[in-house]
Amino acid sequence: MPLGFDGYRPGALGGVLGLHMDYYAGQWGFGQAFETKLAGELSEFLARLDPARDLFLTAWRGDVLAGSISMDISGGGPDGAHLRWFVVSDSERGSGLGKQLMRRAIDHADRVAGGPVWLTTFAGLDAARALYERHGFTLSAQNDADQWQGGVREQLFRRPAPGRVSGGSLQT
Repeated sequence: MPLGFDGYRPGALGGVLGLHMDYYAGQWGFGQAFETKLAGELSEFLARLDPARDLFLTAWRGDVLAGSISMDISGGGPDGAHLRWFVVSDSERGSGLGKQLMRRAIDHADRVAGGPVWLTTFAGLDAARALYERHGFTLSAQNDADQWQGGVREQLFRRPAPGRVSGGSLQT
């Protein structure tokens, strides 16, 4: 079945939450604290989503959610657009879907916001980090704060505005 892209459709919020929990509970032992934080923040984003600025992109194989990514431009703050909720289902990992989602999100940010983009993640997600770096992100901060309560080392990645050189510093 071919892959199709969409925005929000009924069940997408729960599906994105489920994809995150399938991966992060199984691979990293994340539980209730992570799930409730994710659910609250994603719900808040979808409730205020400005379709002219923000991006909520989902990928589907038929009626099965294969992945998602979001670009929060309206609420990204002074640091620029905020890349969020990037996840690919286990069955789609290695298929190139992550690259497609990332490219669409970056193109959207460049077209609509034209400024820097940032994301938070944590150390140990090597495939994701490589993808971020291929799209111009650099590690700009790392610390022991753990908003996900999973015992991980948090990282901040930044991508400069198109045509600008990055100048971040690493903090420990």
